[in-house]
Amino acid sequence: MKPANAVLSSYGTTIFEVMSRLAVHHGAVNLGQGFPDGNGPDDMRQVAARALEDQPNQYPSMMGVTDLRQAVAEHNLRFYGLDIDWSTQVMVTSGATEALAACLFGLLDTGDEAVVFEPVYDSYIPIIRTAGATARLVRIEPPDWRLDRDALAAAFSDRTKLVLLNSPMNPSGKVFSRDELSAIAEHVVSRDAYAVCDEVYEHLTFDDYEHVPLMCMPGMAERTVRIGSAGKTFSITGWKVGYTTAGPAVLGPIAKAHQFINFTTPPNLQRAVAFGLRKPDDYFTVLRADLQDKRDRLRAGLSDIGFGIAACEGTYFLNADFSPLGFAGTDEEFCRHITIEAGVAAVPFSAFYPQPIESTFVRFCFCKEDATLDEAVARLRRHFS
Repeated sequence: MKPANAVLSSYGTTIFEVMSRLAVHHGAVNLGQGFPDGNGPDDMRQVAARALEDQPNQYPSMMGVTDLRQAVAEHNLRFYGLDIDWSTQVMVTSGATEALAACLFGLLDTGDEAVVFEPVYDSYIPIIRTAGATARLVRIEPPDWRLDRDALAAAFSDRTKLVLLNSPMNPSGKVFSRDELSAIAEHVVSRDAYAVCDEVYEHLTFDDYEHVPLMCMPGMAERTVRIGSAGKTFSITGWKVGYTTAGPAVLGPIAKAHQFINFTTPPNLQRAVAFGLRKPDDYFTVLRADLQDKRDRLRAGLSDIGFGIAACEGTYFLNADFSPLGFAGTDEEFCRHITIEAGVAAVPFSAFYPQPIESTFVRFCFCKEDATLDEAVARLRRHFS
């Protein structure tokens, strides 16, 4: 038969699926894939169940149900002071990944360039390449994740169509500072480019770190797309409800791509997410504090075993350097080793780089029950002792 799509067929199965299958096969504690142990907020599940029975279950508008679009606009104003017109600036998607695909397919064309920060979430580069564009990479390094301003400037050119920014950043756990955002915004404006901002971990920042949307920076409101995720904000990753906020001129081509990708999202889940976005401030404060406690719990355990720990300012993920433990293999070999021999699954950090690199870091997920984290640490401690 004739060959399939040359871009997508060149990729193997995502590393998250590979490590999860290996974890199941060996009965390992899975700290590889980023999903919480819980079942999501009780009140939101009840709203979704009621909406399934007493609200229409047919196609909603491809832009999303009115209540959720209004709630997204309210959320932007409440947390960031952004004055958003829900009817022209908000669109609901089936998860943030679908939102990213719609943004990149809607804005990029053959020959365009997109500035991307690496380590990079695994779906970004395949979507950019499928759109016919090229990624220009800006690398930040563990353990402190400092942004190199010279490398940033060098990544932009006359062919730059957009910058794709993930903050708080998976997999590094970095939260981009106001100064860094200002530098990025200056380059975007000077090149008359767009910014696509993956902000799914917006409510998961720790210590004194603050999430600031790039959309809030001078000159960025009309050229920025902001992507949020109910999966991360409400610990319901299986629902796959995302939402995009952008100026009308930018959202237009994105909506045209969206209509041919997924078109719409289950209406009962949309109504439940609208309810969730209107939760009182206490919900978001407790969510952040709980995740910070879990980060600290896992960080202390891994550090006690002997891992080196990279900075973690937000997200679900903590990156640990295994070189102090004396393991001589690659990060992928280390992950397979601890999954099979110690019964704990993690993800090799090299999986987040488009080109092969040597890495002694692995990514652990800490959005788990305390007992799960404690069991993982206990297994690793027994193994490495």
